[in-house]
Amino acid sequence: MDRAAIPTAPYPVTMPRDTPNASVPAPTPTGESRLALVRRARRMYRELAELYPDAHAELNFTTPLELLVATILSAQCTDKRVNQVTPTLFARYPDAEAYAGADRDELEGIIRPLGFFRAKANSLMGLGQALCEQHGGEVPGNLADLVKLPGVGRKTANVLLGNAFDVPGITVDTHFGRLVRRFGWTDEEDPVKVEHAVGELFPRKDWTMLSHRVVWHGRRVCHARRPACGACAVSHWCPSFGEGPTDPEAAAKLLRMRSFA
Repeated sequence: MDRAAIPTAPYPVTMPRDTPNASVPAPTPTGESRLALVRRARRMYRELAELYPDAHAELNFTTPLELLVATILSAQCTDKRVNQVTPTLFARYPDAEAYAGADRDELEGIIRPLGFFRAKANSLMGLGQALCEQHGGEVPGNLADLVKLPGVGRKTANVLLGNAFDVPGITVDTHFGRLVRRFGWTDEEDPVKVEHAVGELFPRKDWTMLSHRVVWHGRRVCHARRPACGACAVSHWCPSFGEGPTDPEAAAKLLRMRSFA
């Protein structure tokens, strides 16, 4: 990253006008106009696209079932640790039928390092049974059916749809939610409301890569406790500039520009 090109001042926020006109759109989180918010959000995304052209899901998989299983296992766990366990798991349980008929003690033993192994084993065995009974052992490629499966919420479903079925979706994990609120794209806290609010700012075709790039930025630059503001490529358009060190050298020490796979 060219530090000399990094702006040193945050995006100037325009306060809303005080008007009783009921037809005026609801104020945006930063007080800027709706059009200004869309333009700013898309400008930030273009910068993230240049910064992370190869962003992708950092869970290793080769089939929709493998990605679904890995995503369930990633709850309260790092992708890196999941990727250390899944080669053994995938070899032992190659299909839904194998999970449905798994020996609980054996399955729990394999996934024990990932934490919450009993609950996750329940989800995987229930997932296998549901897939066999309701979908012929195959993973469905639509949101409505996915969210009915054991251990599968909307976030997991969107991960699967975007990365295994090429169906655009926004994945709202902790990194994504934190960044879009810092960016002033939304002030919603509920993941589903965040998904819809951010989705309205971007073309549907961009949703999956938007999710990847925002998450990558959250893991590498815009950390929860000390964001590297002074080394951030989108700081000029960010209303939260200054939450972390603004000095470029101090901020650069916080960067984690590496793979998390």
